[in-house]
Amino acid sequence: MATDYDTPRTADIEETSEQSLEALKARRADAAADLGDDVDPFETELGLPGADLSGEELTVRVLPRQADEFTCTSCYLVHHRSQLYDTRRMVCRDCAA
Repeated sequence: MATDYDTPRTADIEETSEQSLEALKARRADAAADLGDDVDPFETELGLPGADLSGEELTVRVLPRQADEFTCTSCYLVHHRSQLYDTRRMVCRDCAA
C-alpha cells in the first residue's frame, strides 16, 4: 500500500501519538521509581557501566591493511590512500589540518 506523505494528518493520529507519549512517560517514571534515585535508567537499559562482558564474543571480521591503505603516524588509524596528506610523514588529511 502506497502512503501519501503530503496529505495532512488527521486529529485521531495526533491524539493516539499523544496518548502513547504519555504512556511512555508514565512507564519511564515508574521504571525510574523502581530503580531508585542513585541509578540512571539509561545506564541500566544499555548495560554499559559495570556490566560483565566476559561471556560476550565479537563477531567482527578483521582484515589486514590492504595495498591501497596506509596507517597514519599521528592518529594510528588505517585510511585509504586518497586520505594521505604527506607521503614523507605518512599523515592523513584530518591530522594535517
